[in-house]
Amino acid sequence: MGPTGRPSGSLSDLAGSTWAGRCFRNVIVFALSGHVLFAKLCTMVAPQLRSWMYAAYGVLAVVGTMGPWYLLLLLGHCVSLYVASLLGQPWLCLALGLASLASFKMDPLTSWQSGFVTGTFDLQDVLFHGGSGFTVLRCASFALESCAHPDRRYSFADLIKYNFYLPFFFFGPIMTFDRFHAQVSQEPVRQEGELWRIQAQAGLSAAAIVAVDVFFHFFYILTIPGDLKFASRLPDSALAGLAYSNLVYDWVKASVLFGVVNTVARLDHLDPPQPPKCITALYVFGETHFDRGINDWLCKYVYDHIGGDHSAVIPELVASVATFVVTTLWLGPCDIVYLWSVLNCFGLNFELWVQKLAERGPLAQIEARLSEQMSRRVRALCGAVNFWAIIMYNLVSLNSLEFTELVARRLILTGFPQTTLAILFVTYCGVQLVKERERTLALEEEQREDKEKLE
Repeated sequence: MGPTGRPSGSLSDLAGSTWAGRCFRNVIVFALSGHVLFAKLCTMVAPQLRSWMYAAYGVLAVVGTMGPWYLLLLLGHCVSLYVASLLGQPWLCLALGLASLASFKMDPLTSWQSGFVTGTFDLQDVLFHGGSGFTVLRCASFALESCAHPDRRYSFADLIKYNFYLPFFFFGPIMTFDRFHAQVSQEPVRQEGELWRIQAQAGLSAAAIVAVDVFFHFFYILTIPGDLKFASRLPDSALAGLAYSNLVYDWVKASVLFGVVNTVARLDHLDPPQPPKCITALYVFGETHFDRGINDWLCKYVYDHIGGDHSAVIPELVASVATFVVTTLWLGPCDIVYLWSVLNCFGLNFELWVQKLAERGPLAQIEARLSEQMSRRVRALCGAVNFWAIIMYNLVSLNSLEFTELVARRLILTGFPQTTLAILFVTYCGVQLVKERERTLALEEEQREDKEKLE
């Protein structure tokens, strides 16, 4: 279960503001292409030293892009968290990590530290916040894993190799230190058919780039919500489609960014976090996240650590509040982020409250008397309502509060009952299709596991 309704949109939002500019894509392509060539050469010549070579290239790329003083700034944060890890106190490591993250998100420390970047260029804010934020999370992961496994004696060199792996450095996604260290320490062996899958992923990423350009330049899904007078003249169905398209666009944009980076990581024999789940297939808050890396980090070190198995109401409330506090800090504290965090935290807990209520008293007896098909229909109807709650809660941060209010008023108040019921019916059918797909995949997975046991 993932707690992060949308913690990862921060990076894709930063990138989205410059997506139309070719410079953004050229920087990514140039840096990652150089890494691919350099990594391939190192793997052929000295595969046992490949982690060192990755780090060396990453350090040179950071110095060349941001300047030596920025590198020294990040090394200072790395050293502080490494020293904290030597003390073996997880609470100290997490507290210091959050303090370091806050220093990159709140003025005047943010402005002071941004002064360490050499020169001024268009992508300075994107690269500064991306590199700094992910560096702090990676260092915190290293420190917490060191505390959890004191017998393994991780060194500062391990932290440097982990943090300055270039494909993940600026753009994410983040891999927890234990996963990265285990994978990069293995002998690089390519499994059968893996190269074909990497090529297919690269092709999908290229197609997604074209889709993002089409959305951005021809559909005006980001421009129309800014003109409330024009948007208010749209029919209810078009307004609902526009709200849905805003989330689809953000999901595709995140898929492109992380898909390209993940393709490079797989060429380096790593298994990075999977791309985000399609927004169309989301109907529960627990699975709503646009960055599985951030989601895994938050679940491992905050959400699961506090909430346990997430079956008790009070521990779940405490765990989700703590998680969204960290998420708010990651996104950058402001009024819109506060509102987004409160809404998504409520949605996550409300699901558990409804589940607990359905397990008790008369509701449990009613559900027990329902057939399997009818029970599924009831759950799909609840999923349809939840789907639009997810859209509305995340539209607040993706667009504006005024546009969200317009959509909510038209779909719930002035459009009731025709528009409301029509949209819920279409969404209900979609949720049924998603649930059937999930059931089919679960059966296939179960059959595959049974077959492996017999073999």
